[in-house]
Amino acid sequence: MNAQTSKSGTRTRALKLGVSAIFAAVLSACANYAGIHSDKQIAKPQQYETAKSLPAEQGRWPAADWADQFGDAQLKALIAEALKGSPTLEQARARVAQAQAYSETAKASTMPRVDADYSLTRQQYSSSALVPPPYGGSWQTENKGLLTASYDLDLWGKNREALKAAVSDEEASKADEEAVKLTLDTAIARTYNQLARLYVLRDIAQQEVARREQIDRVTAGRIATGLDTEVERKTAQADLATSRAAVTALDGSILTTRYQLAALLGAGPDRGLSIERPQLGVGDDVRLPGNLPADLVSRRPDIVAARWRVDAITHEVKEAKAEFYPDINLSAAIGFDAFGFGRFLTAASRTASAGPAIHLPIFDAGELRAQLKGRYAEFDYAVATYNQTLVGALSDVATQLAQIRSSDAQLVDAQAAQQAAQGADQLAITQYKAGLTNQLTVLNADVTALNADEAVANLKMNRRDQQIALASALGGGYVDTSADAIRSADASASSNQGKPSNPTVAAR
Repeated sequence: MNAQTSKSGTRTRALKLGVSAIFAAVLSACANYAGIHSDKQIAKPQQYETAKSLPAEQGRWPAADWADQFGDAQLKALIAEALKGSPTLEQARARVAQAQAYSETAKASTMPRVDADYSLTRQQYSSSALVPPPYGGSWQTENKGLLTASYDLDLWGKNREALKAAVSDEEASKADEEAVKLTLDTAIARTYNQLARLYVLRDIAQQEVARREQIDRVTAGRIATGLDTEVERKTAQADLATSRAAVTALDGSILTTRYQLAALLGAGPDRGLSIERPQLGVGDDVRLPGNLPADLVSRRPDIVAARWRVDAITHEVKEAKAEFYPDINLSAAIGFDAFGFGRFLTAASRTASAGPAIHLPIFDAGELRAQLKGRYAEFDYAVATYNQTLVGALSDVATQLAQIRSSDAQLVDAQAAQQAAQGADQLAITQYKAGLTNQLTVLNADVTALNADEAVANLKMNRRDQQIALASALGGGYVDTSADAIRSADASASSNQGKPSNPTVAAR
């Protein structure tokens, strides 16, 4: 008896060893992702040298209502109107809704599924096949009603990673929407400032018309006294006509700029006709906030969007890796199946089934490896895009600050030149009236004064335009608040199986 028991135990152990060996051989022959990886990582803002170009000046980050600093109620109203009716913004909102739908679809894959099915089939069964008489050779109506349930065990986290990727894509779409808002606000403010510039230049051009009219009158008087000839008169009249043409050209530019603003508002061109002349002020002092490079990554919506796309691809890489492992799906069904209607809902017609379904990729001609390589390529691209976005953002802030400082320095000299040119112009007119100088001197002084006035006006408008661009470069009041929400969503999706994702972790 002991000998027989010993032999039975030996056979059992041998069978287990055999099965284990076969299973190990199958796994070794299965598709695998050995050798496929990436060492790319997103850059940290601290690794870039910015201390000299972006000095800490104890300033404040722009607020969401940064445009209010210029004290123009109409600009504030135009921005609010654009946020309600811009087709560009509607496109961004539609993309957010689409990403949310994808996220909901991915979440459904992590949950059990229950379906109810009913079918009615009228069929003639063969009398020479598997179905015996009396059903063989006859027409029968089969009624089948089933309640089925299935659940993917997701042992390797494939569905959970797909959900995390979808949630990250949703957050990226939300950041994209904020980037569109900021771009739209900035475009309206800069175009509005351009409208203000055109009005100021028109004022200068109109003043120039008045000066040219004065020169024409003085020239007419000098001709009467024999001091000038018709040559000077014709020259004065030509200059006057040129000045009037400049006013007309500016009127056309003002009109087209109004149309541009109407388009930004998402309205027809007639909306631009009701826009009044801008009343923009100087705005706040320009001082950069502290800890700028580090905090900028959560203040710029384009950087935040790029970071979430890196996170999404990271989870897609993990999802692609999980495809190499066995997929186990549990399913069960219960219902009724009978010929005819009379016995359909009877106990004898009950049917039930339950069991697992296991899928293990063994040979796929390299499809899964190619798919994983593609995901890693997308990951490398997303990382490079993020790094480039960060570099561009730092350069953008530094460029706008440098231009503002340059405009401030130029404005001091330009205003001094303007005062001198205006004094010379008045003196030349006075001397021309008194017959102490010629028309050419007056015209030269007048052109110099005109150029000086235009230079000061353009520098002031440029400076305000650069200030608007700097507020946009600093994020326009945007603050990323998605991190807390995403951690909560990831914890719910993981359901005690894994930790929440970190959007700054690189794929391995």
